[in-house]
Amino acid sequence: MKKIIITLLSLLISFCIFSQSNEEWEIRKLEDAQREAFLKKDTTALYKIFSPDFVVNAPTNKITTLQQLKHLIRSGEVDMEIFERVTEKVTFNNNIAIAMGNETLHPAGKMPNAGKTVKRRYTNIWMKNKNNWQLVARQATIISID
Repeated sequence: MKKIIITLLSLLISFCIFSQSNEEWEIRKLEDAQREAFLKKDTTALYKIFSPDFVVNAPTNKITTLQQLKHLIRSGEVDMEIFERVTEKVTFNNNIAIAMGNETLHPAGKMPNAGKTVKRRYTNIWMKNKNNWQLVARQATIISID
């Protein structure tokens, strides 16, 4: 009986770890897709990734909605030549995933700090709706400009 309980417990733990690993892989993949969509100014891809209620506390010290962000991208006010991201940690709580890490970008065009290297810390908050994860909120803080 003791062997059966230990075996079942081991299987349950393995299943939980495997399940979280799959979800973490999915979030990391979405993190990169969001980064790529910004680089390419692919608003169609961003619409699929972002929740309709998406909000960002931007490094410009402004809170921006999805509609405002779409306008900023189309008008060239959000434009990057390079955008690299390192997702350091992904944490899950029920249907919410929180991704944190650092980013390095080279803003271009009309974007503040164009032509410079900007490093920042970020937090992305993802929510699972039915079978899909969507980015619902984001916060980024500039830590250095070179």
